[in-house]
Amino acid sequence: MASVYDSERLAAAYAFDRPSVHGQFVRSAGLSPIAGRALDIGCGAGLSTAALAPLARLVVGLEPVPAMLAHRRTVAPRARFVIAGAERLPFGDASFGLVAAAGSLNYAGIPAALSEVARVLTQDGTFLLYDFSPPRRSASGGDLERWFTSFEQRFPWPPGWEPLEVRELPLTGHGLRLHTYAEVEARLTMTFDAYLRYMLSETNAEHAIASGAATAGQVRDWCEQTLRAVFTRDEVTVLIPGYVATLGRAGGQR
Repeated sequence: MASVYDSERLAAAYAFDRPSVHGQFVRSAGLSPIAGRALDIGCGAGLSTAALAPLARLVVGLEPVPAMLAHRRTVAPRARFVIAGAERLPFGDASFGLVAAAGSLNYAGIPAALSEVARVLTQDGTFLLYDFSPPRRSASGGDLERWFTSFEQRFPWPPGWEPLEVRELPLTGHGLRLHTYAEVEARLTMTFDAYLRYMLSETNAEHAIASGAATAGQVRDWCEQTLRAVFTRDEVTVLIPGYVATLGRAGGQR
């Protein structure tokens, strides 16, 4: 079955129309720069890969859908990229001092992915696991949340994504242990145009277009017309909830 991510339109939208909030979540983990290599599993267009640049000399982005890497050189010009899945990492044992996954394990085979992360992680390395939700709420009231609910109803989410509860993962059976876990909420001030472009980059919008349920123009027109009532001011501060967890090899140094 074709992936919703196998799309030139979505690759460009991920690269250029989504706010770069990955850095906020990465920084909240409080990690010190490491001397060697970092791996970003399920890197998408490369925004999450670029956010790891301050932490390692070399960052490698790994993505199973080649189409998503179309703009990688613009988004993360210093990184290297590999096409592969989380369940079978094409790297040697203990290859990376930092491995990160930003919402990508929700699409992966968890047991195989966890075992592979433990295998390629150095004994004292860090596995940074984080994710965040779309900005469905604002700091100024419930209008945006009501709009987002109607957006989900008008354009349903595609299949494939599965919820992930980090604190319930079978870590010990796959060579990992949980060090820290925290819920994080980023705040971002967005204009009407910036928020509109962000929503048009969501996978439910792409799914509607790819399935023939609506044209790209129809999706944009619906979002633009219905969002006007929410953005009565020039800018709105949106809330982006998520979590950040750090893990390591079982038996490794913290």
